[in-house]
Amino acid sequence: MIYTVTFNPAIDYLVHFPRLRPGAINRSEAEEFQFGGKGINVSNVLRTLGFDTVALGFVAGFIGEGFEKGLTQMGLRNDLIHVKEGMTRINVKIKAAEETEINGIGPVITAADMERLYEKLDRIGSEDLLVLSGSIPKGLPGDSYERIMARLEGRGIPVVVDAAGELLVKVLKYRPFLIKPNNHELGEIFGRELKRDEEIVDCGKKLQQMGGRNVLVSMAGDGALLLDQEGRVHRIGCPKGRVLNSVGAGDSMVAGFLAGWLDSGDYDYALKLGTAAGSATAFSIGLAEKPLIDRLLESLKSGA
Repeated sequence: MIYTVTFNPAIDYLVHFPRLRPGAINRSEAEEFQFGGKGINVSNVLRTLGFDTVALGFVAGFIGEGFEKGLTQMGLRNDLIHVKEGMTRINVKIKAAEETEINGIGPVITAADMERLYEKLDRIGSEDLLVLSGSIPKGLPGDSYERIMARLEGRGIPVVVDAAGELLVKVLKYRPFLIKPNNHELGEIFGRELKRDEEIVDCGKKLQQMGGRNVLVSMAGDGALLLDQEGRVHRIGCPKGRVLNSVGAGDSMVAGFLAGWLDSGDYDYALKLGTAAGSATAFSIGLAEKPLIDRLLESLKSGA
């Protein structure tokens, strides 16, 4: 089983405007609701690709109840923890000439709530896979991912970490199976601006030396680069398409990569499927759907 953890999930309210006028009444031309959060997005796209997952995380209040109900109605398995204080977020994503996001705070997660999460994680084993995605909410220790991985150490559980900065660096000593910084996040870790593939490879190898087994670096419209644990470097460009949405593209890449690797054990194929899934979300209003993922995957296989 694949487990994903999202500390601060949200209902994303997407509103579309031909033009946004600050200080005036703006009437949307289209609206959508999405049940979001980085781990939730990974679970969603993995389900689209035929993999069962269990989404873990924290919710609160009547919005949290609606969030949980929504996931269940979508057929997304979840084992969410209801906390007492605060409210699950509603994030507003404004789609106009430029994308604007208004993100809420989220509920208060206590040490007792974290203990309930640890108890759930204690039930998973080496035949499972764990995905830790996103930032840590205010009020929680900044080493929360590190504590989770320390608790799971020695149990042979492959762990994927999609996080930035010190949150990522601190878990490398536990040898996560996959880490996915983007090129900007990778450069920030080493205080460099990375402009060439050779520079990205150099920094990626340093993360491997620090403990990351497979390093997947996303580069938006420039494609992606993978340093696998067998010592090979894989490079791929992006398929052609019109970018409509940046929300969830990186999470979709993680999901596609995992699906490809679990299906085949082949890193080259995993990178292609990850790139297809990430691009399919970027070319869609919401998260990627399988027909578009399949079409983009075929274009990457053919080199079109």
